[in-house]
Parts: sequence; C-alpha cells; structure tokens
Amino acid sequence: MKLPWMSRADRRRWKSAKTVADLGELMALWLEGEIDSRPGYQPHFGPDDETKHLVPTLAALCRAGYVTTQSQPGFAGTGADGLWWEQRAAVELVVTDDDLFHRLVDAATDAGMFVRVHDYSRGRRPEYPVAATTRDGEVVTAFGGRIGRADMAIQWPGLDRALYDQVAHGTYVSIVAPEYGTAGERLWVVLDFLTGLRREDPANPWNTVIGEQG
Repeated sequence: MKLPWMSRADRRRWKSAKTVADLGELMALWLEGEIDSRPGYQPHFGPDDETKHLVPTLAALCRAGYVTTQSQPGFAGTGADGLWWEQRAAVELVVTDDDLFHRLVDAATDAGMFVRVHDYSRGRRPEYPVAATTRDGEVVTAFGGRIGRADMAIQWPGLDRALYDQVAHGTYVSIVAPEYGTAGERLWVVLDFLTGLRREDPANPWNTVIGEQG
C-alpha cells in the first residue's frame, strides 16, 4: 500500500534545517508531537507507544547535539503472539562533534554498556552488532549494524544537501544495555546525567531529580 506523503509544511521545515543543531531541535519537536512527520519514518506517525516514556530523554539528547535515529526500551514478557520476548534497552544516534562523541562513549562505557561505533567520516571498519531483541530465544533485532549508502539516503531524505552530507558522514553510535528486561532501563538514567536532564543526589546515586532544560 502506498504511504501518504509528508505534508508540504513538514517538508519545508526539514529542508530549512542547515545545521546539526537545527536537525536535533526538529527531531526533538517530532518526538514531543509538535511536528507531524520526520524523514525516514512513516508520514503522520510519531514515536511507537513502547518508547513514549523515553521521549524526554531522547529529546534532551537531540537538543544536546546527539540526533537519535532509533531506540527501544528494556522489556521481558509474553508478546501478542503468545511467545516470550526479551529486549535490551538500546539507542542509536549520530554525532558530528568530537568532544560530544567522547563524552557519550566515556559515560556509556563507564556504566558498563555495550557501545558500537561507525565513523563514516574516516571509513572506520564496521564493528559486530549487538543482539537487542529475542523471540523465544532467537535473535530478531540487533543494534550497531553498518548503515549502507542506500539506507542512509532512505533514513535522511529531503534534507539540505550540505546537512545531509554532514550527517551521512558523521559518527553513528549504538548503545545497548547488557541486561535484558527492565533492569537495562538504567541506560536512560546514564543518558539523562549526560545531558543534564537529571542531577544526582549525592546521598543516593540512583535517586535522581529531573532538572529544568534551558
């Protein structure tokens, strides 16, 4: 079935983005429901229901210079098909600033997360992806796989040419919690500390307070 087209207003909005910061702000607004459609995603659809509780974390990442491209929460339980599903919390994003890249990788590594990096600006050799979802013990999805040139064009259609070249040759980072199920949801706390969305209570490192975003 042919999918409906993105509205003319939305196409103009995404085409008007000239910098990664512009792109991150638009992605954050799409996550928050302020924009109807985004490039590389079914028109007139927002984030999946399972990721709605992740919107504040993902939007803060986008506004901090990390443009998220896909994510999933930690989960373990019986699926709609009656089979046992297990998910690791995971996120993939693109970053073009070296300092931001090192801050992200250091924070994720220090927290014991799996990290996969594909640097498209330097032709870095692909790393092995990480299994992220299983169905009755069989792996059905993974994070950290290399994105081909054709896939990149599908993921970022309609962008300003110079901005497209920047994100298509950026560094793509996949971060995956080692634990399956809700225990891996600690990934989002790690990322919230990174962006400043949460601040740590010195008396209890896991009792966090949501901070205000400027």
